[in-house]
Amino acid sequence: MIVPNNFDSSLEVEENAVDVTKEEKGEELTGKLSKDNRDDKLQHTVLPVDEKKVDRSRVLNDAINNNVSSFTPDFSFEQMVKDYKTAKKIYGETMIRELTSYDPGFIERNITVPEFKRELKSKIQQNIERLKEEGLLNKDGSITDEGYEYSALSLLQDELAVLESRGVQGNVENKKTDLRGDVKDFKKYETRDRYKDISVRKTVHHAIRRGNRKILSTDLISTTRQAKGKLNVLYCIDCSGSMKGQKIKMAKRAGIALAFKALENKDKAGLLVFGRKVETSVGLTNDFELLLRSMNKIRTHGETDIALGIEKAIEMFNGKGNNHLVLITDAVQTLGRKPQERVLEQIGIATNNKITISLIGISLDKEGESLARKIVDLNNGYLYSVKADEDFGYLVIEDYNRVKKT
Repeated sequence: MIVPNNFDSSLEVEENAVDVTKEEKGEELTGKLSKDNRDDKLQHTVLPVDEKKVDRSRVLNDAINNNVSSFTPDFSFEQMVKDYKTAKKIYGETMIRELTSYDPGFIERNITVPEFKRELKSKIQQNIERLKEEGLLNKDGSITDEGYEYSALSLLQDELAVLESRGVQGNVENKKTDLRGDVKDFKKYETRDRYKDISVRKTVHHAIRRGNRKILSTDLISTTRQAKGKLNVLYCIDCSGSMKGQKIKMAKRAGIALAFKALENKDKAGLLVFGRKVETSVGLTNDFELLLRSMNKIRTHGETDIALGIEKAIEMFNGKGNNHLVLITDAVQTLGRKPQERVLEQIGIATNNKITISLIGISLDKEGESLARKIVDLNNGYLYSVKADEDFGYLVIEDYNRVKKT
């Protein structure tokens, strides 16, 4: 330990004081903030990345999100020629652009021109064949396992780029103090503090600033430590038919952002997908690959049973740990004799089990907003209202940070 030149270490130390010359060398904590290189993390998250395949696999995302099960050149061409506006709704602009190599607006203006029709059909055939040659599609036009891998990567890449542009914060810690945590601050020594938590450096400096030639018990400074509280986060997605297209795409991307952030902070994340029944459930895990793949494969259909989703979530949490549920939906409960009562009953049970809830409502109508407010009011939770085409990954990250800090 380095003692300042103006400190007289040969002086006798008063009773109840600490002799700094006889102290053992303490541990010095140092650190350096480093850039969070998300591109590197992307490269090593799932598999070696072929950037060209990642770009082309975005057409597969649109297929999955719009419930297109396979790519057939003749059928795709006929759909566009017969009713282009409907085809655009079915496929989405990204899918049309990748299938045809043309801008959707250009296609709409020229779809009745015979020469352009022939060119369009040829382009569709070529692009689908290329996807097959690259191993992204099977011979029958269905998506391969590799295709699902790369489409998941494209979702991840897109969302991380958005989060990076928004300057997503680093690791978040809770406010509780813990003996095993990291040093966070300093305070006056109290008799209940551990001897090893006395900061020799801060104590010496404090004594010098006060003009003391001896270190008194009143000069002692100890450290406070901050616990890195563990949080279990369950991302619960409504996959009913009304979530088709852009809504489910944005819900997936937000879920990927949340899983990435939670696991980066050494927390656990889970996934629950429900409609009329529970379609997918991934228990609390630190396996990002599993969560990414599971979210990417979500398809939409059927009706909405929010009560069932909440009931399953309670079961998955199993009453252990600090538990937070993020519910994504665009609709109200549509199943059961008393649908809203069933939902609120399950919310009450979740609240009694100390599960906190945040609800992200996508383009909610008046009835949906009314139920959403009842849900968060009963749970003392948070309600976020977003548009169908809004990228709300940053919202789930902000919500996660808020919960971590409480």
